[in-house]
Amino acid sequence: MKKVKIKLLDILKERGMTQAQLADKAEVRPNAISNLCRGYVDRLSIEHIEKICHALNIESISELIELVDEK
Repeated sequence: MKKVKIKLLDILKERGMTQAQLADKAEVRPNAISNLCRGYVDRLSIEHIEKICHALNIESISELIELVDEK
């Protein structure tokens, strides 16, 4: 079975950006960014994903979200 993995924490580390900086730039609540980074998400807000992608200049959703084999 496949599992959805949100790669936001990895992207932030690569770019030297904090969760707080992203929350400010994307205009998304810091708690929502934190939950995405930790994988504590049951549902994704399309609006949040759009704002995050815009703030991080992400061109393809696959840069942010991928399907991985569940361990």
